[in-house]
Amino acid sequence: MPKIKTHTGAKKRLDITKSGRLKRAKAYKSHILTKKSTKRKRSLRQGTYVAESDASVSRKLIPYK
Repeated sequence: MPKIKTHTGAKKRLDITKSGRLKRAKAYKSHILTKKSTKRKRSLRQGTYVAESDASVSRKLIPYK
């Protein structure tokens, strides 16, 4: 049985915690920041977890991480 290829984009964007959950960064923080409030930009700095409904698909993309 051949090895599964890791999805290159997913391995750069996702991390697995010790409890097995997937960490990700929040979106909408890269450009057009002048119209976004300081409070909104500050909350976008914090990371969050991948939703459990999407986590099973995302785990298949990074099988060896």
